[in-house]
Amino acid sequence: MNGTLAWVGLLARLVTGGVWLVAGGLKITEPDASVNAVRAYQLLPSSVAEVVGLALPGIEVAIGLALVLGVLTRGAGVLSALLFVAFIIGIASVWARGIEIDCGCFGGGGADPGASSAYPWEIARDVALLAASLLVVWLPRTRLALDSVLFENRAASGAAEGEVD
Repeated sequence: MNGTLAWVGLLARLVTGGVWLVAGGLKITEPDASVNAVRAYQLLPSSVAEVVGLALPGIEVAIGLALVLGVLTRGAGVLSALLFVAFIIGIASVWARGIEIDCGCFGGGGADPGASSAYPWEIARDVALLAASLLVVWLPRTRLALDSVLFENRAASGAAEGEVD
């Protein structure tokens, strides 16, 4: 991997991981608000929305830690991309149905008159973070990642094949 691409991959991994850490960290201390934010989308049965709302902050923090530390990077990148796809679908869905809610992306959530004006920005942000997540999947070995230390034997065999720098 050339030097520039390795640094771009590192930046994508750290930015995406940082976003997940902040988003999950802000929600993890307020589980009721997280559940209400998921329910506001009106996409899931109430009992499923409750489970998702309770689990989501912990999942976000775990993905963020994995990305920032560079541990199980490809798997964390896949989970990150899947969550961003789900969030894009959720925001597009409420926008199409005329429901005005705070996305709950960084805490809060629920009814918010006038919130639909933020939907294009929220979708654009999530598309950019989806692209960064896909880059992390494509370049799972970036600089300053624990994967390189933990899976040294695989890194050495990959280097022989030109997969890592």
